[in-house]
Amino acid sequence: MLKSRRNEMLVAAVLVAPFVFIYGWMFVYPTLQMVQLSFTNAPLIGPGKWIGLDNYKRLFGDRVFGTAVWNTTYFVLLTVIPGTAVALGIALMVSRLNGWFQSLILSAFFLPFVLPITVVYLIWDWLLNLQFGIAQYIIGPIMGKPMNVWRTIPWFMPGVAIITIWWTNGFSILLFLAGLRNIPKELYEAAALDGATRWQVFTRITWPLIWPVTVLCLTIQLILQLKIFDQVYLFSLGGRTAATMVMVQYIFEQAFQKNSGGYAATVAVALFVIVIAFSVFQYQVLRIRGAR
Repeated sequence: MLKSRRNEMLVAAVLVAPFVFIYGWMFVYPTLQMVQLSFTNAPLIGPGKWIGLDNYKRLFGDRVFGTAVWNTTYFVLLTVIPGTAVALGIALMVSRLNGWFQSLILSAFFLPFVLPITVVYLIWDWLLNLQFGIAQYIIGPIMGKPMNVWRTIPWFMPGVAIITIWWTNGFSILLFLAGLRNIPKELYEAAALDGATRWQVFTRITWPLIWPVTVLCLTIQLILQLKIFDQVYLFSLGGRTAATMVMVQYIFEQAFQKNSGGYAATVAVALFVIVIAFSVFQYQVLRIRGAR
C-alpha cells in the first residue's frame, strides 16, 4: 500500500514538474528580480547602485504617481461593474433568441473582442474625429458644438471606458451565456406555473444560479482593467499625457522614455500589490455575498 502511494506521488511530481519549472522561470524569478531592482537606481539595461527605500519614499511624494493611481481606480470604477452589468443584460437578451439569428447577434457582439487594439483605436478615432467624425453629429447637438473627446480631460476616461466595454465585453457575454444555458429549464417552467413575474424569476432563479459566473467575470475584468495601458496610451498621443496617466503607462514612461529602470520597478511592485489586494478583497466580498 505504501509503495503504491509513493508511486502515485512520484508520477504526480513528474507530471507537475514542467509546469512548476516554467512558472518559476517565467513568473516567480522575474518577480523577485523586479523587487530587487526596485531597491536600486539602475537604468533600463545594466546594473545600478543599491539605494534602499529611496525609490519608495520618492513614490509616496510623486504627484504623477498619485494621478496615475487615481486615473486607474477611476477607470476600474467606470468599466468593471458597468461592463459586467451590460454583458449580463446582453446575454439575457441573446439567450431568448434561437437558431441562426442567435448566432448572428452573438457574433456581432463578440467580433470587437477579436480586433487588435490598433484597429479599435483607428475605428473610434475616425468616428470621433473633430472635423469629419460621424459621432460628432450626435455630440454636437448635445454639447452645443463639436467636441474633441481626446483633448477634453473630463471626457477622456469615460470615452476610453465606453470603448473598452464595447471592445472586451464579448468574452463576458460568452461566459454569461454558458452559465444561463446550465440553468435547468424545469425551474423556469415551475416558476411560470406559480405565476412568478420576470423580475421574480431573475432575482430568485437566474441571478443566484449565475452568481459564480458573475464573480468570475468581475474578477477577470478587475485584473484586466487595473493593468490598462494600450487604449489610454494611443488615445492620449499628442495630448496632456500627465493628466491622463495610468499606472502601466507610468511604468512605460519611467522605463523606456526616462531610462529609470529602478524607479519603474518600484511602480511595478506597487501595481502588483494593488492588483493582488484588490483581487483578494473583491473575491472575498463576492464570496461572502454569494454565501448569503
